[in-house]
Amino acid sequence: MAEPVTVLLADDHTLFRQGLRRVLEMEPDLQVVAEAATAEETLRLALEHKPRVVLVDISMPGGGLEAAAKLRQLLPATGVVVLTMHADEAYLLRAMNLGAHGYLVKDVDARILVEAIRSAAKGMPYLHPNLAARALSAVAKRGAQQSQGPQLTERELEVLRLVGRGASNREIARTLYISVKTAKNHLTHIFEKIGVSDRTQAALWAVRAGLVDLSETPVGKDWNRRRG
Repeated sequence: MAEPVTVLLADDHTLFRQGLRRVLEMEPDLQVVAEAATAEETLRLALEHKPRVVLVDISMPGGGLEAAAKLRQLLPATGVVVLTMHADEAYLLRAMNLGAHGYLVKDVDARILVEAIRSAAKGMPYLHPNLAARALSAVAKRGAQQSQGPQLTERELEVLRLVGRGASNREIARTLYISVKTAKNHLTHIFEKIGVSDRTQAALWAVRAGLVDLSETPVGKDWNRRRG
């Protein structure tokens, strides 16, 4: 049996954390290993427990986004999912630019929260369709600049579209009939061309550029349906 995904809950509201713990511990593959109420405590406990995923609130004492940025520096293998009251696209874009793997509003369905945590544990981005649409709208208001952007090959565009739909390297390879090594090489070139450092930022870039149809089924789910 696979090791459970370890999760650190970071929120300054004790009752909310307790509710989250109850929801997550109903999932056999998730395990809450610690709880924090401040940014400082979040960083200390994250370094101590090295969880697979940290679920962090923006408005906690010390700053949730600041904690998220520091987490990505100190523990690059740890996924960060922001769970907040703020549906503002400015917060969303800032969080994703800092390297967060997901951004959810606190009234989100428990099923979506669990999906986001599982995606972050795999290093995959998770953008809730409603919030992703807002982010795309916000970027569109700044003006279309992609015509002067980086020159990607057709194959690189195919890879980037799949990254935007949440595909892993293995799923990209399987979909495009290439090796996993080739998929990784394409991603390295894409990251260099579009000026990002990880696939979460690349996925957001793909959304901004209009390469991803937000109504499409995520790649992992699409493959699971075919196998079923």
